[in-house]
Amino acid sequence: MGTGRFRIIDAALAPHITRAATRMESAAAGAFSVFEGRVRNEHRGRAVLRLDYQAYVPMAESEGDKVLAEAIERFGLLDAVCLHRVGRLEIGEPAVWIGVLAGHRDASFGGCRYVIDEIKQRVPIWKREYYMDGESDWIQGAG
Repeated sequence: MGTGRFRIIDAALAPHITRAATRMESAAAGAFSVFEGRVRNEHRGRAVLRLDYQAYVPMAESEGDKVLAEAIERFGLLDAVCLHRVGRLEIGEPAVWIGVLAGHRDASFGGCRYVIDEIKQRVPIWKREYYMDGESDWIQGAG
């Protein structure tokens, strides 16, 4: 069973982000870095209408927890959390949110970058883009 630091969410992320950020407090923390990936209206020159994310949730959460544990160990983080959306997302909506708490900014920035890069490579989450021309396409490395 995972640590619960990585969570797949099938609803708007905003309230979950607020709760996660509020819990990430420590007197030892000198840095709190956040990465928020949002749905954009263009990809490789094509106008994007919306996205659909799908995941095999048990495996995604398990592998995501491993990524976060690795980041905590590798960068000496105080905490790391990732929320990833599934389902239909509209332009501008947050698709992924990562919060990293550390003693210093270098560790915080590095940990945040490590988490998003590893999630895109390892976590079984699939992204389908829907284009304005009526076509759609599955995109690799969707995290």
